[in-house]
Amino acid sequence: MDLTGDSLVKVLATLASPHRVRVLAALSGGPTYVSQLARDLGISRALLQVHLKRLEVSGLVASRIEVSDDGKAMKFYEVTPFDLRLTPQVLMTAARTLTDATDRGESAKKEN
Repeated sequence: MDLTGDSLVKVLATLASPHRVRVLAALSGGPTYVSQLARDLGISRALLQVHLKRLEVSGLVASRIEVSDDGKAMKFYEVTPFDLRLTPQVLMTAARTLTDATDRGESAKKEN
C-alpha cells in the first residue's frame, strides 16, 4: 500500500477502531453480506454500515451488490488486498506530503 501522508493518516485513523479491526478480520475469510457479518460480529447492521463505509472510503474494503435467486439484492463486502508497512522511512516520506489541513486535524473532522 503506497500512501500519501493524508491517506496514511486516514487509514491509520480507520484502523484505530477495534470494531473496524474486527470487521476486517471477519472479512479476511472471504466476501460476506451485511446481515451475516452483523450476526457474526454481534453488532447491529446500522453500526456495521457506519464502520463498513469508513473502511470503504479508506480503500480497505470493497462492496458489490448481488441479486439472489429469489430476486433479493444483497450487498457483499470483501477486503481489498493491502500490505501496510510502517517504518521510519515510510513515515518520513509520508510526512512530506501531508497537507496543512491534516496537520491541524481538519481532515479527520470532515470524515466523521
